[in-house]
Amino acid sequence: MIKLFQWVTKDTNIDFMKSKNITYAISATLLILSIICIVFRGFNFGIDFSGGILMEIKSEKVIDVEQMRKDLSHLDIDDLNLQAMGEDGTELVIRAQAKELDEKAQMNVVNQIKQTLGNQYEYRRIDLVGPQVGGELKKDGVIASVIAILAITAYIWFRFEWQFALGAILGLVHDVVVTGGLLSLFQMDFSLTTVAAILTLAGYSVNDTVVTYDRIRENLRKYKKMKQIDLLNKSINDILSRTILTGLTTLFAALALLIWGGDTLRSFAFTIFFGVIIGTYSSIYVSTVFLSLFDLRASQNEEVINPFGNA
Repeated sequence: MIKLFQWVTKDTNIDFMKSKNITYAISATLLILSIICIVFRGFNFGIDFSGGILMEIKSEKVIDVEQMRKDLSHLDIDDLNLQAMGEDGTELVIRAQAKELDEKAQMNVVNQIKQTLGNQYEYRRIDLVGPQVGGELKKDGVIASVIAILAITAYIWFRFEWQFALGAILGLVHDVVVTGGLLSLFQMDFSLTTVAAILTLAGYSVNDTVVTYDRIRENLRKYKKMKQIDLLNKSINDILSRTILTGLTTLFAALALLIWGGDTLRSFAFTIFFGVIIGTYSSIYVSTVFLSLFDLRASQNEEVINPFGNA
């Protein structure tokens, strides 16, 4: 680990642009597969969006999940799911998809579960989400995500020249779609917490791209005769130590949440963990490699320049 940190703090000279044609194919494949997975497999919407019942219970003894499932099997409950929490086996989450029931009917289901299980359990959490509320939350989540992405897009468009803006937007779309594809593939619980993780990922990805773009623009002014491919490589290498160290710090924190955060934070930690990896990849091999398609120096010498471009 010490040798790794020593390596990333030294000047590097990695030819990232050499493999750009391969990464074009990889990125396009990931996007297509993610879209196919989202369309045909869909998301595993949690109680927040689908409506239903969520109960967290605790016992002084280890809970026999199979026996509890048999005890509750006589109840008229759709899609009942039991999942152990923690390491000692004394905590359990009960989920019941009750989409068509109103709040009163859902409360009756909760009372039936309590009567069946008895007083030997501590009922730590009981959440009821009706179908109308779940639908509104889903709609609000989509609206919030779209507004956030549009706001980020507007900032980048005014902050940089249009080539940079298109590259950053392409990277942002890549990160959100591919991360969504992973959530769909592994059927991770998609809740409001997951939406927050996706928005966090979008901010992280754009920040990483903006840092890289600032260095590219600085080097364009500094090295006027350097070949553009070499300049892009140099710019990535210049901030590589910052990229790796920042990414590793975030990954370690997300990994800890993924392992020990419990069921409530699992989808959030999963999204952040893989999103950081995807975002770091895209800032180099999507957003920056995209710039190699343009003559950046020619755009800087145009008479009409974005007034915010050289801020």
